[in-house]
Amino acid sequence: MLRGFYTAASGMLAQQRRTEMLTNNIANANTPGFKADQSSLKAFPELLLQRMESNNASLGSKRTTSTTIGSMNSGVYMQEAMPLFTQGDIRETGRSVDMAIINGQMPEGGSIFFTVENAAGDLRYTRNGNFTLDGAGYLTTNEGYYVLNENGNRIQLQGEQFTVSPNGAILENGVEVNTLGLSFSQNSNNLVKEGNGLFAATENGEMAFIGNDQNVSFEVKQGYLERSNVDVAQAMTDMMTAYRSFEANQKILQAYDQSMEKAVNEIGRLR
Repeated sequence: MLRGFYTAASGMLAQQRRTEMLTNNIANANTPGFKADQSSLKAFPELLLQRMESNNASLGSKRTTSTTIGSMNSGVYMQEAMPLFTQGDIRETGRSVDMAIINGQMPEGGSIFFTVENAAGDLRYTRNGNFTLDGAGYLTTNEGYYVLNENGNRIQLQGEQFTVSPNGAILENGVEVNTLGLSFSQNSNNLVKEGNGLFAATENGEMAFIGNDQNVSFEVKQGYLERSNVDVAQAMTDMMTAYRSFEANQKILQAYDQSMEKAVNEIGRLR
């Protein structure tokens, strides 16, 4: 019976964490470039139950045998939450400092990102092109992280009167002055989400500036933003399903609790 407590409790914890993930997705449905998380639930290792028996053999000796009863699962847990890197819808803003990346032809599982420098000076990657110019004319994110060019340097401009070509080249007064540092990930699942729309590369997820890579095609659209790829209707449906599963496990836990109360207070009572 105690094992049933743990099984039901593990189901409640898994659904609670899934609900928290879905809530975060819905809360960021209007965040530019946000990539929705998706969860995977996994069962704990199964136990193979056997019954040990002692049989009296001839000459008074005993022989121990085992009979297989069957397997039993001991619970479930949310193994991980992985971002879904599908392309979000593109909406027009009319601001010259807003930019959106439209993925073209590339290997399956790959994606393109803007390259930025965080407060610690480390490279990070984002699909959120909602940029601005700081007091010194540097192109930054709303959090103040510097947007980098193809050489890994900060981009400084004279003002917001600039244009960005589809290949990421930045022009002022018709003259090319810089190029956006767009990085390509061969397998986006190797990136780690850090918050504020930023991703960090792991040891197995090395990033490289696109340059003239012939296997990757893309388009940068100035005056547009990529919306989040959250399907709000589906997320709400999944949240209700997770909540119902949580309630079902809760009722099972209450039933076990009532049974334990009977066993302790009634069956085990000395008269």
